[in-house]
Amino acid sequence: MRCEVNRIYVMDSLVGMRRCLDDGEVDVIVTSPPYNLGVRYGVYNDSIPRHEYLAWMDRVAAELRRVLSDQGSLFLNMGYSYRDPWVAWEVAFVFRKYFVLQNVIHWVKSIAIEKKDVGDYPNIRGDIAVGHYKPVNSKKYLAINHEYIFHFTKNGDVELDKTAIGVPYQDKSNIGRWKSATRDIRDRGNVWFIPYETIRSREERPHPSPFPPKLPEMCIKLHGLERTKLVLDPFIGIGNTAIAAIKLGIKYIGFEIDEQYVKTAEKRIRETLARIKTKSQPSKQQEGGEKAIESRPA
Repeated sequence: MRCEVNRIYVMDSLVGMRRCLDDGEVDVIVTSPPYNLGVRYGVYNDSIPRHEYLAWMDRVAAELRRVLSDQGSLFLNMGYSYRDPWVAWEVAFVFRKYFVLQNVIHWVKSIAIEKKDVGDYPNIRGDIAVGHYKPVNSKKYLAINHEYIFHFTKNGDVELDKTAIGVPYQDKSNIGRWKSATRDIRDRGNVWFIPYETIRSREERPHPSPFPPKLPEMCIKLHGLERTKLVLDPFIGIGNTAIAAIKLGIKYIGFEIDEQYVKTAEKRIRETLARIKTKSQPSKQQEGGEKAIESRPA
């Protein structure tokens, strides 16, 4: 490591990785590069010619392979639009030159389930419609309620801590039915429902397309906390990967070319650290009780 960890650098991702990171020292990469869909970022042009965009993604992929450990995980979040449905998979095929696609995870932002399709589960009593999505003003296209998370590894043989993000069984009779079901938790699978928080104004979302902090948190947990010493996000935006790493007690490093986004990220990181510190401190009532116990005669 040639740079300080737990920092976000105002720096191009390729320059930053080459300047700061040694070969194979990153355990988990969670990132979401620009999708080249014409999103209005602060300083980046998200509408470059496709061949230039894919050539850039090729250089990024090569550098990510260099810094990732042999048993590391790269979680690449990619979206698409109804006008450009192929871009996510075109980027995935670029990354195929350098990695094995070990898992394809579907990040669901909004979902509707009718009660009649659920089955006889007592905890589900009616129709479900949860999450947020961007409406599409078109009679030809459906609203896009999901994005991809491509899980790449170097050789396709990285073991995962699947129950770290597992869910309880709906049917408890499954517990003990086979050897692997020893407790009330099962593999979540490759469909993750992670909704955005409700946004009431533009000021509440200073970045046009961030993923929620829960997304990188789940990716890091899935890879395995005990095996994760350093997390990288080369397109860190307003810092949600850093916030996830901080909550999990993991070191991080990030790069971002937009100085305003970095300032926002640093502010959010300070607020996260303050909340963690407040939670870890005993209340005045607890402190008084502890002092009373300490001063009590034997």
